[in-house]
Amino acid sequence: MKISVVVISRNEGAELRRTLENLRGTLPARSEIVVVDDNSTDGSTARLRGVIKAPGIGVARARNLGASKTTGDLLFFADAHIRLQKEWWRPLAELLEDAKVAAAAPAVTHLPATRGRGYGLTLTGADLDARWLPRQGRTPFAAPILPGCSVLMRRATFDAVGGWDSGLLHRGGVDNEMSVRLWLLGYELMITPQVLVQHLFRKSSPYPVGWPQYLHNRLRLAFAHLNAARLTKVIRRLHAEPQFGEAMALLVEGDISSRRRELLARRARSDDWFFERFGLKW
Repeated sequence: MKISVVVISRNEGAELRRTLENLRGTLPARSEIVVVDDNSTDGSTARLRGVIKAPGIGVARARNLGASKTTGDLLFFADAHIRLQKEWWRPLAELLEDAKVAAAAPAVTHLPATRGRGYGLTLTGADLDARWLPRQGRTPFAAPILPGCSVLMRRATFDAVGGWDSGLLHRGGVDNEMSVRLWLLGYELMITPQVLVQHLFRKSSPYPVGWPQYLHNRLRLAFAHLNAARLTKVIRRLHAEPQFGEAMALLVEGDISSRRRELLARRARSDDWFFERFGLKW
């Protein structure tokens, strides 16, 4: 078994170096780490070897780019501002021995650590916002959405589902789309509550994030995966946002029609199943 780590970084400052030191100190032998610098302007990757440079292509495409440069049979996607425990990878990798399990992730707390914990996420309503979930048990359990700040996947599964959705822009909602897609394609997503990652939650982004692109990502999830009734609810809810028109323009300029047809043809479960499975009522 070889684990390939893909770290996406943009203006992370010293956090990138600290994260890489933590990963090197906790990964098993034969692992590899690839850093994708997605248009940093702070010089944070200047002294690192082998960094892949990208011109601001966004989280999804940067993750796909990084994955394409690795060779491991397990892929670990990591934010550039996390800390992990020793042996963190072992319980996650054990879950992936089951072919039905597409991905596994640890519980999440703040950096520095606090008593607060998040055990996966769920969608809260038609605005497609997400919130952290409480612990469901002492042993691994399913979650509707896994946090992409630290998630382990089999490469074979990653390749089979087409990786992260390259139609998503900038950041926001990337993990939500991948998680919903994996569930609908017939896989399972698991949280390992005994493993904890510390994640730096910033009050503001270290680089500009466009709200139209943020809204676009939510709309793209809805148009790709939801039935007509739920899609209508999403449109009605997001229509009140000032940048809704620009977000819709971005959506129709993309490949959303063909994307929806492709995914509907491939999926093993309906969005009704997903909503019933996780008790979503909207």
